[in-house]
Amino acid sequence: MGDFTVDIRKKARSVDMDKCTGCGLCQEKCPSKKAPSEFNRGLNTRSAIYTPFAQAIPNVPVIDRENCIKFKTGRCGLCSKICQAGAIDYEQQDEIVTEKYGAIVVATGFDTIKLDRYDEYAYSQSKDVITSLELERIMNAAGPTQGHLERLSDGKPPKEMVFIQCVGSRCADDRGKSYCSKICCMYTAKHAMLIRDKYPDVNVTVFYIDVRTPGKNFDEFYRRAVEQYGVNYIKGQVGKVIPQPDGRLLVQGVDLLDNKQIKKEADMVVLATAIEPNPDVRKIATMLTASIDTNNFLTEAHAKLRPVESPTAGIFLSGVCQGPKDIPETVAQAGAAAVKAIGLLAKDKLLTNPCTAQSDELLCNGCSACANVCPYGAITYEEKEVNDHGIREVRRIAVVNSALCQGCGACTVACPSGAMDLQGFSNRQIIAEVDAICR
Repeated sequence: MGDFTVDIRKKARSVDMDKCTGCGLCQEKCPSKKAPSEFNRGLNTRSAIYTPFAQAIPNVPVIDRENCIKFKTGRCGLCSKICQAGAIDYEQQDEIVTEKYGAIVVATGFDTIKLDRYDEYAYSQSKDVITSLELERIMNAAGPTQGHLERLSDGKPPKEMVFIQCVGSRCADDRGKSYCSKICCMYTAKHAMLIRDKYPDVNVTVFYIDVRTPGKNFDEFYRRAVEQYGVNYIKGQVGKVIPQPDGRLLVQGVDLLDNKQIKKEADMVVLATAIEPNPDVRKIATMLTASIDTNNFLTEAHAKLRPVESPTAGIFLSGVCQGPKDIPETVAQAGAAAVKAIGLLAKDKLLTNPCTAQSDELLCNGCSACANVCPYGAITYEEKEVNDHGIREVRRIAVVNSALCQGCGACTVACPSGAMDLQGFSNRQIIAEVDAICR
């Protein structure tokens, strides 16, 4: 704990960060502007040399080698010619940087689920069926439409909009996720209110299973969307979205309160898709020996007493890597993780549980069985000189890091030679207690 050696892959940026002034001239003059913009969810294109987004840190452009003409054909090089600071460096290569750290905070974020299993919503068939994250970029002034709400198919303003909740969340089948994504009800209410406020002539309908708004003033926020802004909430699910020949969309759903089927024409349909952990989080959990659940969320040491700590000492959790949560909860957890890390590094000495594992050097044969079952990565091996009844020899011996060990006892069970014992609960002590009781 407090002593992590980390190998970091530093990808080649092809731009010298020390020389670049961030003028943006290279991005303006770049002739290759056909790459989909990741930040805008592929709704528009970007140049081959680009800054990921306006507030990126460091605010220095990077060259996309897969789309750069210079890297594909050997020609062009226009960005190098017009860069007055001489920051363009086509010879940069990926490198591995090794650093030592005292604590690690895992904040891997989330992705939205893929909609290829939900073709009934016509997401792949119509440009006017979008996700909530895509609507967020459309409504943003720095987005692909400069903040104007318009249909992506023809650029016309919509008159009827339908929001569909819980797409991929709370699914009983194996297509989606069994859990509630937690944030969808609130951001749908926000989007509906923004649209009704800026475009009062647009009718907004929301199909929902349940409205879940458990938070300070959250329910009042949802009720304001209904009562003040006139958003039409219908309790029921949508079975199908059918593109029409005239470019509109036919939404087939059900109203459970009135017990009737609904067919509603819409100009745009917005899907509140489920969120899931970053797909690489399982690899990270393996590297960090961190616990992970069936949904690929990292699990905390204790839900109430240690909510931001991983069972592995020195590893802290923040954000959706642990489970679905909104921005205020994420900010609070990030602050808690930072304080935990500072509290760990600010101490000269650490108080630990005295009931930790210990290896008997005379019995240990270095088989690695204990290290393989240790969930905390607390056991390593060293070559030590052992005096076995007057015979000195060098053996491979298990060494337990008492700061990392949590005293779970898994190693004592797995050890075939009986060399591992818990301090205070050794086999000899337990047998002595049993004998004392039986007398």
